[in-house]
Amino acid sequence: MSRLKENYQNEIVPAMVKKFGYKNIMQVPKLDKIVINMGVGEAKENAKLLEAAMGDLEIIAGQKPVVTRAKNSIANFKLREGMAIGCKVTLRGEKMYEFADRLINLALPRVRDFRGVNPNAFDGRGNYALGIKEQLIFPEIEYDKVDKVRGMDVIFVTTANTDEEARELLTQFHMPFAK
Repeated sequence: MSRLKENYQNEIVPAMVKKFGYKNIMQVPKLDKIVINMGVGEAKENAKLLEAAMGDLEIIAGQKPVVTRAKNSIANFKLREGMAIGCKVTLRGEKMYEFADRLINLALPRVRDFRGVNPNAFDGRGNYALGIKEQLIFPEIEYDKVDKVRGMDVIFVTTANTDEEARELLTQFHMPFAK
């Protein structure tokens, strides 16, 4: 069992019950899934770029990514419906906690000029979106083998009903929010 999940069961649940006054511990919000999305707009001209992005994402997440395709055609972007334009991974269970632990404790502190993540990036329903500018902050990625610096979106989907509950949950996981 990962350190983060153990911490959730032993420390976070009692703290959340105390703060929000839940009648039942099943009401305590928990992390449902983490979705990592990498948009590769240049993939429409060069399919090799998408393969490289998928390789990076697989190394970071520890599981094989799925190709995302354009839902509709946009003439200005020279984009046709069904073209491969990115990749994503949905992490659940043990892999999700392991990734969250690596992101919070290893990767985010390696960001240049890091002052914390945006505390206002909640969607109103208890989910948190985090944009990462480069994949190089993850220790698994070898700097010499990177062909191009790519960013990614990391979305934390929680069972919380409000942003306040989700913010408290992520704070308990030691997410470094900016003051």
